[in-house]
Amino acid sequence: MTATSPARPRAARRGTRAYRRQLRADALEALIYLVAAAGIALMIADGGLNSTDAASWIATVARAIGIVAAVMMMTQLMLAARDPLIERSIGHDKAMALHSKLGLPAISLMLTHAVMLIVSTSISSGLGLVETSVEFASLGWWMALAQIAIAVFAIVALTSFAAVRARIAYHRWRWIHLLVYIGVALAIPHQFLEGRTFAWGEPTAWFWLLLWVASIGSFVTYRLARPVLLQLRHHPRVGEVTVLPDGAVSVTITGDGLGRLGAKPGQFFLFSFGRLGGPFAEAHPYSLSAAPGDGLRITVKPAGDGSSAVAHVKPGTPVWIEGPLGIFHDDHRDGDDVLLVAAGIGVTPIRSIVEGLQVGTRATVIIRGRDDQAALLDEVRELAEAKGFAVSEHLGRRGHTWGSADNPTRLLEHVEDPARTELYVCGPIPWADAVVAEALDLGIPAHAVHRERFGW
Repeated sequence: MTATSPARPRAARRGTRAYRRQLRADALEALIYLVAAAGIALMIADGGLNSTDAASWIATVARAIGIVAAVMMMTQLMLAARDPLIERSIGHDKAMALHSKLGLPAISLMLTHAVMLIVSTSISSGLGLVETSVEFASLGWWMALAQIAIAVFAIVALTSFAAVRARIAYHRWRWIHLLVYIGVALAIPHQFLEGRTFAWGEPTAWFWLLLWVASIGSFVTYRLARPVLLQLRHHPRVGEVTVLPDGAVSVTITGDGLGRLGAKPGQFFLFSFGRLGGPFAEAHPYSLSAAPGDGLRITVKPAGDGSSAVAHVKPGTPVWIEGPLGIFHDDHRDGDDVLLVAAGIGVTPIRSIVEGLQVGTRATVIIRGRDDQAALLDEVRELAEAKGFAVSEHLGRRGHTWGSADNPTRLLEHVEDPARTELYVCGPIPWADAVVAEALDLGIPAHAVHRERFGW
């Protein structure tokens, strides 16, 4: 954790870190558009607009859609790879939110690309649509694989609709979702062996190959290889399990040199417990509930199958970990004043940030909980008292504000200068939405509002 600088130097730097983060995020987004535009430009340079009839124009549009869809698939791989550059730029939660947002449109474009090519070829050849599809498969093994890929994408698209997804257990839907990566792999060969723009042997093929190598390489390196290396190097395992008065469970993870992971208070890891863990095992994200050192501690509130199972793990159980992840930590702070607001089990990253803040930091901690037995409340009180931080507790039933009915509150009561305040919020989504909206209305800069989202 970096030391807190005096008020004037930190204030002078206000916005600079946020500006650099936003610059990296904008550059990554611009790169996606530039790559797609370059692909379309290469198609046009290859005579893509020299169409003479309806069938050839349909084929041209299909090729353009295919290029855009492929770029989106490359982007999907990069977003899901947990690449440190992307993690530091936009954070894991935003990366996965964008991954989810782009998923169905990318698959839809892939399916549209295939359908339009079948229609175009059917018009020019005079064959029926089914006959044309069969004819495609006979063109070579690469086209047969491409057709299998289309079938895979269709299955994933069908199960991605909310009405269908709601009927499928998460662990089953997750395995169906992983089929996308198989579909992507199956669809790549035909782009070089059947496509015109990036035909193998042409200079443009190297451009396209480099893009696929970069995206697939990032995915293999950070999503598949890194977790295995972490396991082999650090041998993480359960050290201690403690059941808290409110039913939450604190689990301490020990291992060899876990401090070298460089985790920061407020970040989270993906955990899967037991020897059957690994890159494809179902992992769950849990924030660190204590400042990391030679060990890692998480605190979990039993809710679903995964979190409920954590209470039953035994000391010595192997743990597969991925991380550290997220940008919810004090290193991204520019403001002089720190306001930390937590509700429910959202207290976990807030508690670790409180521990990491240096004595003398102007910090206020606001806790929203059901009662005096709220998770980690005693620890927050002790840490805040030792460091001279203010604590405002809002316990009991819900009220008309994001505080409690007996102790309603507004951020205005805790903020001296909104322009110099850095806000950290973690809790249930509707509750956190209310806190963030009030912060922005109060005048806290958007880049100074840090939020950790729980849920999938």
